[in-house]
Amino acid sequence: MTSVENGAPPAIYVVSDATAETAERVLRAALIQFDDFTPKVRVFSLVRRDQEVEEILTRAAGAGALIVHTLVNPEQRALLEKRAKELGLETCDLIGQLMGRLASFLQAAPAGRPGLPRLNEEYFRRIEAVEFAVKHDDGQSSQGLFQADIVLVGLSRTSKTPLSTYLAQKGWKVANVPIVLGLPLPRELEAVDQARIFGLTIDVASLIRIRRARLKALNMPVDTDYARRDHVMRELDYARRIFDAHENWPVIDVSQKAIEETASILLRIMQERRAERDAAKAPLDGTSSTG
Repeated sequence: MTSVENGAPPAIYVVSDATAETAERVLRAALIQFDDFTPKVRVFSLVRRDQEVEEILTRAAGAGALIVHTLVNPEQRALLEKRAKELGLETCDLIGQLMGRLASFLQAAPAGRPGLPRLNEEYFRRIEAVEFAVKHDDGQSSQGLFQADIVLVGLSRTSKTPLSTYLAQKGWKVANVPIVLGLPLPRELEAVDQARIFGLTIDVASLIRIRRARLKALNMPVDTDYARRDHVMRELDYARRIFDAHENWPVIDVSQKAIEETASILLRIMQERRAERDAAKAPLDGTSSTG
């Protein structure tokens, strides 16, 4: 029985013999199309031994999880599929079919070697950014806001965490701060470079729908204040007043937007601001630097 069928929050296990970045990105891109579900995604990277596969599948069976995998080694891939079938687990092979098609097209056999990214400066910068996003999620470690390239501010369920994670995978150090009705924002936020701060908002209907889905996934009553229209409208009004008081914060409406779309808008704004600053610093044409 899957986690969805037994009423528990849906669980998805990502299994890879490399970093699992590709599989997780593909999965999260697909999950954007399912607004009413917030599955628990667990990532297992560098899985190279049969014993590890067995242990992961045992855990997955207990959670009724879907297995999404990118195992390059054909023997290990076959083992996973065989054992998953025996345990009644559903699987999704993201790489096996593609390699089969490539082998046929190129008339060559795949090497079967797990691929690791080149451990260059960019790779380590992205790893550091992901760790930073985790440490500074949902208002944690507000003292570290000064180190952030981007600070996201918004109500609960306005995509702060998934957007932080997505941007972190591109190498940006992102912190996010929740807006809570009636509570002031951290004092440290006022001392941060205001050009790095972005507000996130959403329409009332979308926020209610997302919050009700979240409560349902947690087996909690959907008629709590968290998802009641009057309470949600008060929260949105409170957030709007905060944004109005900070005119330098661009506010992005995330309603009906994929994470990638919101990230693209945010990065475009940053690029435009950087271009404006660079233009302001540049000497005027025909003006001597020596006076």
